[in-house]
Amino acid sequence: MYLLPAIDILDGKAVRLGQGDYERVTVYNDDPVEQAKIFEDAGATWLHMVDLDGAKSGNADNIRVVEAIMNATNLKVEVGGGIRSLAVIERLVNAGASRCVLGTALVRDHEFAHAAIIQYGDMLAAGIDAKAGEVAVSGWLEGSGLDAFEFAREMSELGYRHLVYTDIARDGMQTGIDEQAYVRMAEAFGYPVIASGGVAGIDDLVRLAAVSDSIEGVIAGRAIYEGALIVEEAIAACEEA
Repeated sequence: MYLLPAIDILDGKAVRLGQGDYERVTVYNDDPVEQAKIFEDAGATWLHMVDLDGAKSGNADNIRVVEAIMNATNLKVEVGGGIRSLAVIERLVNAGASRCVLGTALVRDHEFAHAAIIQYGDMLAAGIDAKAGEVAVSGWLEGSGLDAFEFAREMSELGYRHLVYTDIARDGMQTGIDEQAYVRMAEAFGYPVIASGGVAGIDDLVRLAAVSDSIEGVIAGRAIYEGALIVEEAIAACEEA
């Protein structure tokens, strides 16, 4: 189990949204590259990045910011948001991304989902963002009508071996996590998952550690930015698990 501090990029700035709502934005750093360096200096080895503009538009709008972070640090970077073509995956991989998270494209373009996993394999993760059990798409702005757990099984059958599961209702709210939701998702997927959404403090990491067989990694954002979770302590808790 490892920690992935999160940087969500909107209009070139490091932000967090409340429950995925683009009208509920908090800016934490005007310079995402500086923020990435702060995380690296604190001992992080992974970084989870989301291009929020790209997630809505499908154009990977902030790809230059992503590239700048990867050029400025030695972090392993997991990138999501607006990745809907093999060309964008190739550009991110060439820039040094360790993993690309595919979301909306998996739902809307089965041929792309299959072609991508064939070509890039372990460098990809399926991103399932769910609200009330339904997969959300287009930057969480639309429902898909798909059951999140059934979709996870489908992605596993297609060949995906990493999965980022976000509980939208808890994301950015610091309400604490429901560890059993990730256990159920891991059971459906058949492999450990990366937990995202609602981490409020070290107690949540302790609870996830208790089910660590189901957890590959943990994404934390607002709790870190607001001082409720110290990166160094979180990394130690994950490593101990």
